[in-house]
Amino acid sequence: MKIWVDADACPVVLKDILCRAAERTGVFVTFVANQFIRLPPSRYIKFIQVGRGVDIADNEIVLRLGAGDLVITGDIPLAAEAIKKGGYALNHRGEMYTANNIRECLNMRDFMDTLRSSGIETGGLSALSQSDRQSFANELDKFLSK
Repeated sequence: MKIWVDADACPVVLKDILCRAAERTGVFVTFVANQFIRLPPSRYIKFIQVGRGVDIADNEIVLRLGAGDLVITGDIPLAAEAIKKGGYALNHRGEMYTANNIRECLNMRDFMDTLRSSGIETGGLSALSQSDRQSFANELDKFLSK
């Protein structure tokens, strides 16, 4: 089992949690981004830099993802692709995407996109709270202990 991180939009605090988890458990974590990110040296942590462009990093993750792997992402279509390939997906707030909830998440995302394209201000996500960070760490630990 490997962990793949959609690193372009991953908050630094979550990168730190993931790096500590890699060292603690020996699970390989690969960060994929279109710009360089600084990571601690470790035999369990890897970085793949991809070209710039929409969904380039997402496509690279889907290409390399194996059944049973975990994807860390806030991107719902990427989470859906991971699930379709037999993987798992965890968002930045500690919520697991599953085969049971991914369709609803995609529908809500599409609905919000429609509202925004119609000129309706929908606001954005709030900043990651301490509670969100704790939920992420707890859900990651729960997943890794399986």
